[in-house]
Amino acid sequence: MSSSSQWLNWAKALQAISQTGLHFNENQYDRERYEQIANIAAEMMGAYSDTEPAWIRNLFDLEYGYATPKVDVRGVALREGQVLLVREIADQGRWTLPGGWADVNDSPAEAVRREMWEESGFEVDVRRVLAVYDREKQGHLPPAPYHIYKLFFHCEITGGRPTPNAEASEVAFFPPDALPELSLARVLPHQIQDAVAMIQNGRGPTRFD
Repeated sequence: MSSSSQWLNWAKALQAISQTGLHFNENQYDRERYEQIANIAAEMMGAYSDTEPAWIRNLFDLEYGYATPKVDVRGVALREGQVLLVREIADQGRWTLPGGWADVNDSPAEAVRREMWEESGFEVDVRRVLAVYDREKQGHLPPAPYHIYKLFFHCEITGGRPTPNAEASEVAFFPPDALPELSLARVLPHQIQDAVAMIQNGRGPTRFD
């Protein structure tokens, strides 16, 4: 692990301690100390990322309760051996597997089914879990201010059609060995290639970490 990654992990740990402490503690003096810890974490992340600490602190303030990892879901769907990708408007036109944050009250399967529909225009059946990744251990760039788990699902297309939308300007299929420029914040080439191989082989244990 690089020294910069270690600093980021320390800052995330401090933010989680602060968030959890503020949730459970009503003592005024303890709360002030947890607020100070949150400020230190924001300053550390700001120094690491060249982002204003005040902006990062505002992100922290949106989080509430016991600090746990966020959950990102991604759907892997094939058509004639090619993988479905969407072109992200939010990331300079780079491509990714359809997906996003899991919503409260969605099961994992419901979340990925919704994201596939919203981002690609395809209806899908969710077949199985392909991978549960820790984002930081996978090497996504840029680093995120939160601890994130990424869930990859095999999805079978059952209806719909490719539909550009507010999040994705294009929807297309690509050979796994000839991928376009990817949004590395969202998905990595080896993750797509491993998932496609697992689907095509019809076997293989779920990948994790």
